[in-house]
Parts: sequence; structure tokens; C-alpha cells
Amino acid sequence: METPLKRTLTTPLLYFFILGDVLGAGVYVLVGQVAAESGGAVWVPLVVALGLALLTASSYAELATKYPRAGGASHYTTLAYGPFAGFFAGFCMLAAGVVSVAALARGFGGDYLSVFVSLPVALVAVLFLGALALLNARGISESTRANVVATVIEVGGLALVIGLGAWVVLRGDGDVGRLTQLGTAGHSPTAAVLSGSVLAFYSFVGFETSVNVAEETRNPRRSYPRALFGALATAGVVYALVGAAASSAVRTSTLVQSSGPLLAVVEVAGGVPTWLFSVIALIAVANGALLTGIMSSRLAYGMARDGLLPQFLTRVLPGRRTPWAAIVTTTLLSLLLAVTGDVAALASTLVLLLLVVFFLVNTAVLRLRRDTVPHDHFTTPKAVALLASASCVLLATQIEGEVWARGSAVLAVGVLLAWVASRRRRKMAEGANPSA
Repeated sequence: METPLKRTLTTPLLYFFILGDVLGAGVYVLVGQVAAESGGAVWVPLVVALGLALLTASSYAELATKYPRAGGASHYTTLAYGPFAGFFAGFCMLAAGVVSVAALARGFGGDYLSVFVSLPVALVAVLFLGALALLNARGISESTRANVVATVIEVGGLALVIGLGAWVVLRGDGDVGRLTQLGTAGHSPTAAVLSGSVLAFYSFVGFETSVNVAEETRNPRRSYPRALFGALATAGVVYALVGAAASSAVRTSTLVQSSGPLLAVVEVAGGVPTWLFSVIALIAVANGALLTGIMSSRLAYGMARDGLLPQFLTRVLPGRRTPWAAIVTTTLLSLLLAVTGDVAALASTLVLLLLVVFFLVNTAVLRLRRDTVPHDHFTTPKAVALLASASCVLLATQIEGEVWARGSAVLAVGVLLAWVASRRRRKMAEGANPSA
């Protein structure tokens, strides 16, 4: 008999879950990368990316409140297009999630940790992922409460950067004129916004993971849209202010050349120990890995429950009612990638994989309009869903050819496995109903 997941998430916990996932480790290196594409007006592509993210988030809000169960994009796509597309969407999400956790595990054992202690990256990955798996298995409530603390620290660190940037400007060492410098030697203002928005869009992904815990939310119809749009709006404001603070306090060329652009703001401002940012960065990495690990395990659990993955993954701890089998499996896959170091080649395909998923979700929301449910749910305007679908295509055209080459190989594997899974499921259905 299937054991349902426990409903423990409130609106504030869900808000912090989404905010913590969006405000991940990427923000600490994002500003320099966006500046390289857009110029000093870093805040412009960040605002544009927020608008694009909100379009797709609106589709997720409808589907998560209409079908509040673990599985997320995979479940929605299965309902709209059948098990083949459902497995394919789930595979893309799982691949992105597992690789992301592996990359974050390696990042945790890198330069930031070496400020305090020097350990082999593989050893750090084993200990790091093991600790996260135990916290994940203990319970969604405990995991999200840990996320609240980590998110407050992350936001506090970003608020510090905003304050230090303002201080540099007030004392006369900054230049607010850079905030209007849109474009580079290789990009016109329009091209700069578009290419910068692709990178900036990556900073907002993470909100899609929250649909996998909708089943564990006490009142999804009321809580989910409020938490989702509230968290994205908060992240957008924080990102825009951080971008403005960094650009006005530090020369654009310095931001572009720095692997830690926010640390450059701390150094220019003075008065704050630089090691403090190493601590904040480590917390951000750990928090991002925890939340992505929760998503991956819930997604695997939901896909298994839909018959798209082995039923073993539906096993739940009797007392905690957390999907222990899915947690162990996804953690081991992330650990394998982390210790072998084969993460870099796949990490750059994350945005591409997610754009494929987002396109399927945005079109699924329209296809499922004819499907009625007995409860009230959020409804996104048709025009918004169409714009969201078009935005995914637009952003995909801006992704480099090398990324497409690597991503196509991952997508091909997903298509093959989806074909195998759909055939197996069809045979199982025929066996259960011989007269069909």
C-alpha cells in the first residue's frame, strides 16, 4: 500500500525553501559573468531574466496547485503528453539535479573550504553528501528549517554587499555612471541584454524544484503561489541591488576578471574581513545542495510512483515518511560524479536541460486546460503561458554550440531511456488487462 508523504510545509517555510534555492551559490560569481556580456548595467539583464522566470513560474503555479503531488514536471508532462514525454522531462530534471549536487559537492571542497582546512575533494564530497542525505531523510520539515537559517545568512551576506557598495559610492570612490553603460565591444545594447539575460536566467532557476514538495505543503492552493511569486520577487530585488552595488563600487573590468566579484566589493570597501565571505559562500553551497537533493529525491519518488522508474524508489521510512530509497539512490549518483570529477562537461548543459523542461511544462499547462479537478487552483492567463514557451525557445537560441553538442548527447540518452520505459509500462498495462 502506498504511503503518502507528510504535509508539514507552511507558507513561510515554502517561501524560504524557494528563496534559498534561487539565492544559491551562483550569485557569488554571477555578477562578473553578466558584466562580461552586458557591460556595467548588470542590473538590466537581471531584471529581464526575472521577468522571463516569472512567466514560466506562472505555469508551475497552476500545475502545482492543480496537481499537488511529488513528481513535478515529469508528472505534468505525463498527464499532458503520455509516459514517453513524462519520463523524458523527468530525466532532464534528474540529470540536472544530480549533476548540480555533484558540482556543489566539489565546490564545497574547493577554494572556499581551503581557507580554513585542506582536505581531498573526494573525501569532502563523501562527508558532505552523506550529511546532506541524512538531513534529507530525517524529514522535509527539519530540512526546510535548516534552509531558513542558511537562507537568512545568505541574504544577510548579500545585504552586506549592497551596504558596502553604497558606502563606497557615498565616500566618493564609486561611479554610478557605470549603471547606465549597456553594451560591450562585442555586443550592441540589445545583444548585450539578450546574452546577459541567458546567464542571469540561470540565477533564477531553482524555483521549479519546489513543485516536488507541493504534496508536503499544508494548503498548496493558498501557499504555493504566494511563496513562489514572493520568493522570486525577493530574489529579483536582491539581485538587482547586488548588481548595482557591485558595478558602481568596482570597475567593470575588475568584475569581469574576478572569480569572486562580490569579494572584490568587500576588498574595495574595507572594514570587513574577507574570510567572512568564504563562510557565507560555503553556507550558500551547502544550502543549494540540500535543496537540490530534496528535489532530486522527490522527483525520483514521484516518477517511480508513476511507473516511470523502478518501484523500489517509492519506499518510504515508516516513521519519518521520507523517500529513503530515492534519497540514497540520487545521493550515490551525485557522489559518483563528484569523486570522478566528470562534472564540468555536464554542468554547462544544466540551463539547456531546464529550458527543455520549461518548454514542456509551459505547453502542458495549455494542453491540460480541458482536464478538470474537484478543487480550486491557480490559473495562469493563456497569453502568459504562450510567452513563457516562446521565451524558452528564445533563450535556447542564445546557448553556444559547444553546449548544444554536449547537451544533445544527454538528451539522446533521455530519449532512449524514455522509449524503453514507455514500452515497459505499456507491456505492464497490457498484462494487467489482457482483454484490452
